[in-house]
Amino acid sequence: MNETDETLDMEDGHDEHEPPADLLTAVYESDDDAVVRQLRAGADPETADEDGQTVLYLAATLLGEPGIVRLLLAAGARPDRLSSGTDSPLCGAACTGRTEVVRALLAAGAAPDLAEEGGFTAMTWAVRGGHAGVVAALLTAGADPDLPGPTGEPPLVAAARRGSPSCVRALLEHGARARAEALAEARRWLVRDVAAELRASLERLHGPGHEVTVRRVPEEDGGTTVVVELRSGDRTVAGDDLQTGHAEIVALLEGGTDV
Repeated sequence: MNETDETLDMEDGHDEHEPPADLLTAVYESDDDAVVRQLRAGADPETADEDGQTVLYLAATLLGEPGIVRLLLAAGARPDRLSSGTDSPLCGAACTGRTEVVRALLAAGAAPDLAEEGGFTAMTWAVRGGHAGVVAALLTAGADPDLPGPTGEPPLVAAARRGSPSCVRALLEHGARARAEALAEARRWLVRDVAAELRASLERLHGPGHEVTVRRVPEEDGGTTVVVELRSGDRTVAGDDLQTGHAEIVALLEGGTDV
């Protein structure tokens, strides 16, 4: 789809006698052309499903479709409208690491520090997930590098716990404070068995006795993500993951302002 299509001239090709098509179906099917046709036919770009989830939120989070997100935004979908009255499209995209979707929402005017229900911001979700590309996009758009999450913890401390050198580096480059607290957190995780810690945390929440699987996934920045899952037969009961770049983070934070 070209740039002209994405501007969505709503008058071009509009049939006054054609009923609005099912925009939800087009979005669920990730069909860009069908989305264009339906918007031109008069479908509301802020359509929501029976649970109140907006098509913009669905495209931004569950599907991660930057092209469809841009189409909906160009047609008038509000980037900061809370889906179901609680969930921000920007926060949802940040939580799932959809960097291109985050950039599209920010370019359309989404507030980078908007807090959804519970006080979570896009930065909170991005740092917790170790999504460095999203962190960088938010900071470039003016997100506050020191805005605490709902527990009062600064992003740099959360990034140090996560074990993501890339997230820590991005925050430092934008002047994030709380270096001493973040350094203490990174040092604390240096002496911990990440897989054992994740397993213990999951079993406290879901009980012992499950089959436990541990995977180690290489990261682009040279680190590793440890993924721990509790399983029952073919079903995953719960899972959690953490990166292991704490030694590199200690070196970054001990290095003063040079990142």
